[in-house]
Amino acid sequence: MLINEIAKKTGISAHTIRFYEKSGLIEGKRDESIKTNNYFHYDEETIEKLEFISDAKSIGFTIREIGQLIDAWYKNRFSKEEKLSILNEKLHSLEQKMKEIKEMKSQIEAFKKDVLNDKC
Repeated sequence: MLINEIAKKTGISAHTIRFYEKSGLIEGKRDESIKTNNYFHYDEETIEKLEFISDAKSIGFTIREIGQLIDAWYKNRFSKEEKLSILNEKLHSLEQKMKEIKEMKSQIEAFKKDVLNDKC
């Protein structure tokens, strides 16, 4: 797939896809059989990565953190122990974020109750 096709399929702009590529999160490949252009082609794994990136960004992970997770899952740059360490760190981070979200939810529910009871 070309970048415009993958952008339509994922709903992520071509500009953002290029940014992710420059950040090392995804990688397009040139089709060596085509000599008339320098277009990059993307596969289904790229779509999988883009969906993962979107999900991770939506819960507050940084590009660096997302890169670590992608490297741990898709690349063989880390040992099994290193991969598990990265994944455990991210799980701990998610648990902390979930705790913070629950605390904020409780606070907002208390504010709502005060509004309903004309206390503010």
